[in-house]
Amino acid sequence: MAKRFILVAGNIGAGKTSLTERLGEQLGWITAYESVRDNPYLADFYSDMRAWAFHLQVFFLGHRAEQHLALARSPDSAIIDRSIYEDAEIFTRASLALGNVAQRDYDTYWRLYNLVVAHLPPPDLLIYLKAPVPVLLDRIRSRGREIERGVTADYLGLLESFYDNWASSFDLSPVLTIKSDDLDFVHKPRHLETVMRRVHSILAGKEEMEFPKGN
Repeated sequence: MAKRFILVAGNIGAGKTSLTERLGEQLGWITAYESVRDNPYLADFYSDMRAWAFHLQVFFLGHRAEQHLALARSPDSAIIDRSIYEDAEIFTRASLALGNVAQRDYDTYWRLYNLVVAHLPPPDLLIYLKAPVPVLLDRIRSRGREIERGVTADYLGLLESFYDNWASSFDLSPVLTIKSDDLDFVHKPRHLETVMRRVHSILAGKEEMEFPKGN
């Protein structure tokens, strides 16, 4: 197969990391992930979103731009857990809606963002993972990450509304929407195999609009 570049998008707890890991392993592709452990702002953001939202988004803008460019230009196929587009379209919009960033900071961020993404190669496919907010919240609580203790159902619901609007208008590549609440990429190989078939189908030029729930 020719070199491919795929982005995996979705709300917190949607299963992005699990799917990215398994697809990368099965396909022999490079995998890349959201900067969490070495992120100097994430813990502060979750403890005080208003004070740190702008700092966090600027950090992510630089980090994801470097990551996106490096893997898009690599001769090897690659898949990224969360995209640079989500930072602006989802999280920065949510920060403005919640009053965590001022309008002038929001406008400044978007000027920088538009300059950066104008020079980024587009992906070959966007995989959009969806799950109901109660499922997301259960998964977040089960994995017990300290930095995610402040994540609420209301916050997840706000993010979900932005995700749906963004994914429905994304036009840089095909979009494969997967309802991940009934899928287990880790323990049920047939679920992963079905997703892989759908991915190959789209990359081969066959249109797929939405991946149904699995059993």
